[in-house]
Amino acid sequence: MAYFIFTKDADNIENTIYKIAENKFDFDNSNVDKNSYKIIEDSQSNFDLVKYGNKFPLKYIDNTIVYDTTEINFSDSLFTNKNGEQIISKTAKEFLKKYIEDYKITIKQFLNNNPNHQLFNRWNSYYDQLNNLDLDSIIYPLNKSLEQYFNDLGQPSYNILQIP
Repeated sequence: MAYFIFTKDADNIENTIYKIAENKFDFDNSNVDKNSYKIIEDSQSNFDLVKYGNKFPLKYIDNTIVYDTTEINFSDSLFTNKNGEQIISKTAKEFLKKYIEDYKITIKQFLNNNPNHQLFNRWNSYYDQLNNLDLDSIIYPLNKSLEQYFNDLGQPSYNILQIP
């Protein structure tokens, strides 16, 4: 069973998800004060949809999670200038690079603050995997999440909400 951790007393309020845990081991080793949050158990299939960026746990009502479908697309961003010309403002690779850099900052904070944590090695390895990703080897537009991309390659894949 997977665990979804929301802000407590935020029934029917959107964007109150705090963390997710794939199993009891991950949940028990999360840095979460379990009395301070609303914990809802849900299926592995819903967890996987969130983990790979296909769904987002929008809110909860009582003990039921309301999901929103997400669409991820790392593609070029275009804008039209005053002459009607379309100009690429950021490339898909730049968007993906920024996403990865932000993700790595969060992982690094966890690693720096939790050197003896049970899940330290998992997140340290994932940090290295992100660090060593060759963005030039990816075919753009990347019409899936980075997490789904890694999963499709048979590599470890974690959602940022899984950081303990």
